Amino acid sequence: MKCPFCRVDNDRVIDSRSSQDGLAIRRRRECLGCARRFTTYERPEETTIRVVKKDGSRVPFDRDKIRRGLERACWKRSINSRQIERATVAIENDVYRSFDTEVESSQLGKLVLEHLRDLDEVAFVRFASVYRQFNDVHDFFEELRPMLDEKSRSPR
Repeated sequence: MKCPFCRVDNDRVIDSRSSQDGLAIRRRRECLGCARRFTTYERPEETTIRVVKKDGSRVPFDRDKIRRGLERACWKRSINSRQIERATVAIENDVYRSFDTEVESSQLGKLVLEHLRDLDEVAFVRFASVYRQFNDVHDFFEELRPMLDEKSRSPR
C-alpha cells in the first residue's frame, strides 16, 4: 500500500477492525517513510454474475433492476419499501447462492415470482403478466388457476 502523502510503499498496520457496515475491514496504517497515518478499507472481491438474456446477450446482474421491478409490481399495493428491500435481498442471496457465473433471465424471473407470490398475489399477477407476456384473459386465468385451487382447498 502506497502512502497517500509521500508515495512510499512501506507502512505498518496499527489497528484493524470491521467497518460500520460490516462488509469491509478498516485498517489504520502508519507510513514508515513520513510517519503520517492513514486509513484503508479492505473488501472481498465480489464475483459478478451475468444474466443471460433471451437474445443470448449477457449483462451484469443488477439488484436495482430487481428492486425496480418489484416496486412496479407492488405499485399502489399495501407493500412498504422495507418489504420490497427484504424481497430484493432474498432474491439477490438466492442468485448468489444458486448460481456461479451466469443465470438465465427466465430463472431469475421465476425467482422473483416465487418471492412475489408470498408477498402479494396482485403484485405476483402484475409481474407475471409482463414476465410471461400474457396475450389474453385466458393466460391470466391459467396463471391464477393454481392459486385459486389452493385457496379453495384451504380451510377458511
